[in-house]
Amino acid sequence: MLLLAGVTVSVLASTNLNAEDKLVLALGTATPGGGFPVYGAALAETVNQFDPSLEIQPRNTRGSMENVVMLEAGKLDIALVQGVVAHDVFSRRSASPGNLTIITAMYSTPGMFVVRADSPYHSIRDLIGKPVAFGVHDSGLVTLAHYVLDAIGLDQDRDFNAIYLNAAGDGPSMVNDGRAAALWGGGLRWPGFIAVAKSPSGARFVAPSPDEIKSILAKYAYLRPITVPAGSYPGQDFPISSVGSWSFVLARSTLSNDVAYRLARALHRGEKVLGARLAQACETTAVNTIAAAPRMDLIHPGVLKYFREIGLMR
Repeated sequence: MLLLAGVTVSVLASTNLNAEDKLVLALGTATPGGGFPVYGAALAETVNQFDPSLEIQPRNTRGSMENVVMLEAGKLDIALVQGVVAHDVFSRRSASPGNLTIITAMYSTPGMFVVRADSPYHSIRDLIGKPVAFGVHDSGLVTLAHYVLDAIGLDQDRDFNAIYLNAAGDGPSMVNDGRAAALWGGGLRWPGFIAVAKSPSGARFVAPSPDEIKSILAKYAYLRPITVPAGSYPGQDFPISSVGSWSFVLARSTLSNDVAYRLARALHRGEKVLGARLAQACETTAVNTIAAAPRMDLIHPGVLKYFREIGLMR
């Protein structure tokens, strides 16, 4: 951080100091059309509202994997990172100063496919050999698909005609016009799934079977069983059982304790407002952050300080 004329500003945005002398923070999201940019916009509006001294500026990126690289290089202040990518980051965590830390848990991400309701596809294995849009290559959802399919003996490149997108928003139209048999995605109220479900043909969701879920959880213990409640998508009249993980907002290693504390305070005070702005953001709470973090030392020290002050932790 730099101190200029008594005003603290982000290293990334030291030339963007505005008239209100706000601390400007760069937030990495993903490609347009996916869930991350929508969530990032809602998060930025909420933090900006509940701490007017902060200004979160969302930036479109290629997704979770690029976000991690940019955080580690100090090119972003905070970024959205899908759960399996975050797990990979935490697994190689060491005592080096380059560690990324958790600001907040975002939401749970149950992975599944969507197909047209008039299609003949009812199971994952029905899609073998078919064109399937898996998402943008650097997306964490693509990584989640790799683990889910690997655990049931399948490979997304070998067993499917895998399609990788330039932007997440390209997938729904490919399913609707027949260029893709299915679209892989995840999360509650995920925009790509909503777009297919609202199309004239409607949608059917294809998730791992109960036996496949057991196999996935047995091989990748950090994944969790997650249920998509009925009514999460148009025409979805019953709950859907799947597997997935929690996505996180991560911070670069050099983000100060004071800034992380202020972010945690603004998000906690704005939990209801954030949830009202975006349905899936109802899961973005301090309590869920503590529950979803694999270990407490993965949460930023400034966030932990705030959690202790409000009595959530000792």
